[in-house]
Amino acid sequence: MNETLQKLDYKKVFHYFSEISAVPRGSKYNTAISNYLVEHAKAKGYTYRQDEYENVVLIKEATPGYENAPALILQGHMDMVCEKTNDCTHDFLKEGIELFVDGDFIHADRTTLGGDDGIAVAYILALFDDETLQHPRLEAIITTDEEVGMEGAIGLDVSDLQGKLLLNIDSEEEGYLLTSSAGGLTATCELPLKRTSEKGLKVILTISELKGGHSGAEIHKNRVNATKLMARLLFELKEAMGFYLYDLNGGLKDNAIPRDAKAEIIIEDDEYDRFTDIINGLASKYKHEYVTNEPDLTVGYMRGEEDKYKVLHPTSFEKLLFLLINTPNGVQTMSSDIPGLVESSLNLGIFHLEEEKAIICFSVRSSVNSYKEFLNKKLNYICDFLGGEYNVRSQYPAWEYKKDSALREYLAKVYEEEYKTAPKFEAIHAGLECSFFAEKIPGIDMVSLGPDMWDIHTPKERLSLSSTIRVYKYVEKVIEGMKNL
Repeated sequence: MNETLQKLDYKKVFHYFSEISAVPRGSKYNTAISNYLVEHAKAKGYTYRQDEYENVVLIKEATPGYENAPALILQGHMDMVCEKTNDCTHDFLKEGIELFVDGDFIHADRTTLGGDDGIAVAYILALFDDETLQHPRLEAIITTDEEVGMEGAIGLDVSDLQGKLLLNIDSEEEGYLLTSSAGGLTATCELPLKRTSEKGLKVILTISELKGGHSGAEIHKNRVNATKLMARLLFELKEAMGFYLYDLNGGLKDNAIPRDAKAEIIIEDDEYDRFTDIINGLASKYKHEYVTNEPDLTVGYMRGEEDKYKVLHPTSFEKLLFLLINTPNGVQTMSSDIPGLVESSLNLGIFHLEEEKAIICFSVRSSVNSYKEFLNKKLNYICDFLGGEYNVRSQYPAWEYKKDSALREYLAKVYEEEYKTAPKFEAIHAGLECSFFAEKIPGIDMVSLGPDMWDIHTPKERLSLSSTIRVYKYVEKVIEGMKNL
């Protein structure tokens, strides 16, 4: 455990955050962290359950005097988004996250931190471990693969749970208690391509140093999608000179705005100087356009080898470029009911070329199910029109606002007592697993909360130490006050 974290630790929160950070736990690779939780439960004597989806449920019975208090469900997910900088050699499948402290922040070395949602797991383990905490029956749900379609929450059996009150610990701003969230889906378009052999000079084009970010939480901040910008660059380059496309890729996760994109094109050797003039002009134009929202935008190029390459046939290239240019991306509609809330959006998250096809992955979000379905049909229509195959891989419903919420009123009361100010209740555009628990547990009352985190789903992710402790103390107060509910 980091020495500074050890000195600052409160009720073993950072102890457990350090322990789970040492376990590789990228989405779709949950076995190690799931088994860690099971072994921990065995060692502590908790009632536990591990299911076929590798979800883990922990139960701790009420302390004396709290037997008649309502059971409380504590919920978070164990998986994390695995993003890193281009110069980072970290292996997410084999290596845990080393934690660094800089002032009030915890961060990793050029990778995502995993505070989303490792801090929920750390909170749960610390609360269960605290023998001085007076509490009702606590039921912890720690799910898998939240970041890639909420597969764990979808498959979870809740029949053995008694709780009708749920605290979701998967929010990133202290002082904001979330009461509803958008629904969404992830989909893939596969566009068949043909190749032909052409001789020429390979040139590698790159777009890098974009901010990226969470495709729900940051989609309204006008951050540039690297893949979409690369498509624009190729479109404008095509207007100025001829070339063939050999390779193209961008983005690593459906729900992360792509920070980098790379294209490999083939040009005539004697056109290189003209090519550099054109690219320098386009780079200057883009940097001027995005100077405020993407000040570090970098457009680069590198001369490769002259050889014979299997490039995209011109017709295939035109279809691909048409798709990338014309598929919608970013904010689509704003809420008419809640000022400032994004109602519907989509993110072109992952793109890469294979030998005979292009793979394009989208994340669609909306708090209005009918509009979510319209965007889904629109993507399907474009893909089908170009001869591609479109498939929805997963989807989740919206978590609707509950007009009468005893939990919300109670949390506000405790918050004002603890912070001497009122909390802010908000809806968010990102998706939360609460939507599935609303369907699975009739009458459930839920609120989502969490400490301050910034730049989640990017290598700049950081977590506030002081906020983590304050929010934990608030949760303690909430739990201890439930005797009289």
